[in-house]
Amino acid sequence: MTTVTQMKCACESCLCVVPMDKAVMKDGKPYCSDACANGHVDGTGCGHSGCECHS
Repeated sequence: MTTVTQMKCACESCLCVVPMDKAVMKDGKPYCSDACANGHVDGTGCGHSGCECHS
C-alpha cells in the first residue's frame, strides 16, 4: 500500500503542492495556507513564491 505524502492544495486557483503533514485541513481537504482554506476572505493569495492564486 502506498501512503500519500503530498497533494495539490484544494483551492482551485492555487498551484501549490502541500505536504500532508503540514496541510491546513478543512472539511477533509488539504490546503497550503489559511488563506486558501478560508476562501480568501481577505482577498489575498496564499503568499507562496510563484503562485498567483486569487489574484
